[in-house]
Amino acid sequence: MIKFSLKCGQDHRFDSWFQSSDAFDKLAARGLINCAVCGGGDVEKSIMAPNIQAGRSVPVVVPASVPGRGSLSTPASPAEQALAEMRRKIEKNSEYVGKNFAAEARKMHEGGVGGERSIHGEARPEEARKLIEDGVPIIPLPFKTARKVN
Repeated sequence: MIKFSLKCGQDHRFDSWFQSSDAFDKLAARGLINCAVCGGGDVEKSIMAPNIQAGRSVPVVVPASVPGRGSLSTPASPAEQALAEMRRKIEKNSEYVGKNFAAEARKMHEGGVGGERSIHGEARPEEARKLIEDGVPIIPLPFKTARKVN
């Protein structure tokens, strides 16, 4: 399997996995690859960073911007902008409980100490599945939360 960074004619950027480079070429030639953002069929490979194995120390340079895209930290599409705004609101209006999310959500659901409050954090898939099965109202976030340190 190989992961390619792709972009469409509207400059939407996304990643996708393929069985091989040849598999990508065959699917692209048949017009079977569509943009994950807008659904457009004008998709091509984009510049990709190599996949470096853990444990190696490699110097990395992060450019301030990419030509035609603006700052790397600036969302490029309306969908990315909406997702960034959702993330800001969630992180501003809820408490990050880290890996204690499942325990905290269950405690609140059962009327435990701490009362009701908005929380966000991390849960293993089996923990989230059990919460849902038990009727605890949770929703997965479409982004990774920023880890709070200290």
